[in-house]
Amino acid sequence: MSTEGTKKEDTAKPDLAKSAAPADTPPVPGAAKGAVTAVDPRLVVREQGFAGYLTEFKRRMRGGELGSVPVIVGLILIMAIFQGLDDAFLSAQNLSNISIDIAGPGLIAVGIIFVLLLGEIDLSIGSVSGLAGAVFAVLAVQEGMPEVPAIILAILVGTATGTFHGFFFARIGVPPLVVTLAGLLGWQGLMLYILGSSGTINIDSDGVVGKLTTYYFTDVAAAYGVATVAVGGYFAAAYVGARRREAAGVPSRPLSEIILRTAVLAVLAYVPAYVLNQYKGLPLALLIFLIVVVGADFTLRRTGFGRRIFALGGSVEASRRAGIDVDLMRIAVFAVSGTLAAVGGLFMTSTIAAANQGAGGGTLLMNAIAAAVIGGTSLYGGRGSSWSALLGVLVIMSIQSGLALKGIDAPVQYMITGSVLLAAVVIDSVSRRTQKTAGRA
Repeated sequence: MSTEGTKKEDTAKPDLAKSAAPADTPPVPGAAKGAVTAVDPRLVVREQGFAGYLTEFKRRMRGGELGSVPVIVGLILIMAIFQGLDDAFLSAQNLSNISIDIAGPGLIAVGIIFVLLLGEIDLSIGSVSGLAGAVFAVLAVQEGMPEVPAIILAILVGTATGTFHGFFFARIGVPPLVVTLAGLLGWQGLMLYILGSSGTINIDSDGVVGKLTTYYFTDVAAAYGVATVAVGGYFAAAYVGARRREAAGVPSRPLSEIILRTAVLAVLAYVPAYVLNQYKGLPLALLIFLIVVVGADFTLRRTGFGRRIFALGGSVEASRRAGIDVDLMRIAVFAVSGTLAAVGGLFMTSTIAAANQGAGGGTLLMNAIAAAVIGGTSLYGGRGSSWSALLGVLVIMSIQSGLALKGIDAPVQYMITGSVLLAAVVIDSVSRRTQKTAGRA
């Protein structure tokens, strides 16, 4: 009996090995003839072609890797509902206004994404944005400084505040929630102090900052040109990347998939370009916002700095053992957050053509954080992208615009925005739990 059992075990081993390896697995150089390469079942290799693409998509959905799918579906539903309630919602004028309104909060949200990727929070971004606007107004209007150096100094003030927060977090050990909450109060007080007794400083609406949200590229070639650059740049980058992966012997996207993705991007780029050209053309504010989003995406995905942020968000101790300067990275990330908060503050100042005591207050802080989370950035760190800011702020501003068109009061806007934020956090939590169950996190 024992002999037969041994024989059964011996014959079963090769079968298990074969089932673990794909049929087309290439032989390992130097391996014995007939040997089967063992494949780690956790390493999922996509099949080539559309069938493989659909298989991987289903696998990612089952594994809780939802990506931007929930927010895109939600955004389509929101637009369909408000268009059904009011025909003016998808008009060229209203969509153009939304594209300008998203710039300020969106820029601030891009900065907060860097902090959220660490699994931390920055509550001072609203006050920092208001402080930057006040510094610019005082220097440019009251002190008579040229606008360009005043803009640079205002942005550097934001960088300094972020570095200040990062230093107390990384070097002193103060929790970010506490240090940035203190910053929220402190920078708000400093803003009120430098604005003086009048409390409001009007800026030159024809100046550099004044033009940020009022200037349009009226030539139709501008919007279509930007769309063409985006589509062409994506195709070139995707094609070159696929060829490099293919040359390195790792799975790569087939040409058919790259063409399909490029076609989808072309629709998403040329349709908005057409709509914007039906009103006043391409807004300068939208163009700057998109440039910042693309730049942040490149920084996070293609540079060592971005990879260290993701590593730090995944595990602080593992990052430290890998040789990453954790303290320096934390300070740098909060500096980025403060810098982009200041840039967003200048856009908010441009929107009302003044720096006043209400700058940086109200719902700005919550909208910026909510935009990042609704767009798909995880509150637990290690997962997200700069495109989350674009998608999330589009959701929030679409809701606000749609409700404003129907004349619905602010309290209802707050409740609906809060409900969307809660839904986003619930989806994030469930997704994270599903990934752990599937062994993908």
